[in-house]
Amino acid sequence: MAKRKRRSFSAEFKAEAVRLCQVGDRSIAKVAKDLDLTETALREWVRAAEVSAAAQPTEALTGAEREELLRLRREVKRLQMEREILKKAGGLLREGERVKFAFIDAEKAFFPVSVLCDVLSVSRSGFYAWSKRPAPRRKASDAQLAAEIVAAHRRSRGTYGSPRVHAELRARGLRVGKKRVERLMRERGLEARRKRRFRRTTDSNHTQPIAPNLLARQFETNAPNEAWVTDVTSIPTGEGWLYLAAMLDLFSRRVVGFAMSAQNDRLLALEALHSALRARKPAAGLLHHSDRGSPYASEDYRQALSERGIVPSMSRTGNCWDNAVAESFFATLKAELTDATHYPTRDAAMASIRDYLESFYNPARRHSHLGYFSPVEFELRAQVAAFAA
Repeated sequence: MAKRKRRSFSAEFKAEAVRLCQVGDRSIAKVAKDLDLTETALREWVRAAEVSAAAQPTEALTGAEREELLRLRREVKRLQMEREILKKAGGLLREGERVKFAFIDAEKAFFPVSVLCDVLSVSRSGFYAWSKRPAPRRKASDAQLAAEIVAAHRRSRGTYGSPRVHAELRARGLRVGKKRVERLMRERGLEARRKRRFRRTTDSNHTQPIAPNLLARQFETNAPNEAWVTDVTSIPTGEGWLYLAAMLDLFSRRVVGFAMSAQNDRLLALEALHSALRARKPAAGLLHHSDRGSPYASEDYRQALSERGIVPSMSRTGNCWDNAVAESFFATLKAELTDATHYPTRDAAMASIRDYLESFYNPARRHSHLGYFSPVEFELRAQVAAFAA
């Protein structure tokens, strides 16, 4: 067997690998396998991330204090288990006992039955009685799979249709056909949230210089930080419109920078750009594509691009397809989040959108264009593959 080449991962890579273990429902072993890492190394990264610099030493504690500390640690461990169960179970608390029992049966190898029953508010005696009842094999199998499907749909915040739910189940090691997933979702009224027509926010009525369309709808790149696309959309709130500017890397469709404001102006666009530059630090030659809006054509914005050696590109007049990736992202955001939510204030909308981008879209949401990997996982896999090349 060929000896594996020694690999050295950056602190950022380690942090994002640990993040995958924390935001999803996959075990450390599963994340390590998916990223072609050793489980030992990933466990060490997770352990190091959890170590607190202010951890209290136990040597100086009395016997009673030590017992209390151990009790608190056991309580924290149980709370962590309950949190993981709730992540997996999603909204199963609103389901009937049969669905809950099927879920407990599927997860009892990973968590104590007593904890599973407590979290889902069912009795242990009821679960054990259910598990001993004879049932048709196909019906029992459907019930167990349905519990997994409901949990996957709830983990997606109610946004996934059958293709993404199927991908989620396969990632968990379940061998199941697409048609069966479609049937069970249809029987339970589970479906994806539908996109609606995109709302334009572009003000191209200005006399500032316009860059040529260098991107030319070439939406595929070979590595991160080769081409970014950006745009602005509006979200209604009880206080008026909130504007969101987002920057996406075409390689992974990851949101690499964003900013929100009550005004749609060059300051909003510049803050999104600076947010992306702080996070990614791209080399000179990066292609930056936008529409012809006045913020992107402004002298301040053009100077910010020039100082970093970034090459500007702009869509043709009135041609939404030239910036289709950015528009598709906003349509997804609206369908999966903002259209279904009433925001009384701009601050409430900003907190909700930030949580969606940082806790779901980038690290966890399965993207059809990426083979149903999330943007973060797609980038981590590409880095691992580069080591093996």
